[in-house]
Amino acid sequence: MPKMKSHSGTKKRLKRTATGQLKRSSTFHGHLMSHKSPKQNRQARRTEIVHPSDVKRIKHQVPYL
Repeated sequence: MPKMKSHSGTKKRLKRTATGQLKRSSTFHGHLMSHKSPKQNRQARRTEIVHPSDVKRIKHQVPYL
């Protein structure tokens, strides 16, 4: 059986934590920050854990992460 191909875009956006969870960057922090509040920009710098309901779909996209 050949290896499955990983989704390259998903590979670049996720990291695995030491406990095995998936870590991602926050949304709404790519551009157009000038009209957002300082609090929203500050909180968007943090990383977040992928929600458990999305983990199954992501593991299918990136089986070797």
